[in-house]
Amino acid sequence: MLEIPTKIAEEMKAYALEEDPNECCGILAGQGGKVVKHYRIVNAEKSPFRYRMDPKGLLAATREIEDRQWQLLVIYHSHTHSEAYPSQTDVRMALWRDSQEAIWPDTLYALVSLMDKAQPKIRAFRIQNGGAITEEQLVIALKQGTPC
Repeated sequence: MLEIPTKIAEEMKAYALEEDPNECCGILAGQGGKVVKHYRIVNAEKSPFRYRMDPKGLLAATREIEDRQWQLLVIYHSHTHSEAYPSQTDVRMALWRDSQEAIWPDTLYALVSLMDKAQPKIRAFRIQNGGAITEEQLVIALKQGTPC
């Protein structure tokens, strides 16, 4: 189970809307499946169809995560015109090309769908070896430990 505070979920949705029509991307960090920090990372592709996290922003975020002894819990991006479900491109990006093994096996992938811009939807998935996709339970909480 993944627990995202309401404030962070709203930040993710706002970022997706700000970057529309292009996809946004970022990461979420924390411990024990509970998110404590949201990192907006610039989409170096500036594309409505794909994302690539800016290397400098990603490096800065991962260094802070390591320094604070947190875990990189979630890699996320938005889908501007489709549902919050991993595309084939998303699956390919999550796997090592030669082996089809997951690059980040312990990290979840979240998607923010802007199909309904008035009510963006967030869902979380695990992308496993061979490209198997499993939806994970996502709880958006008013504050940690208090589900909405």
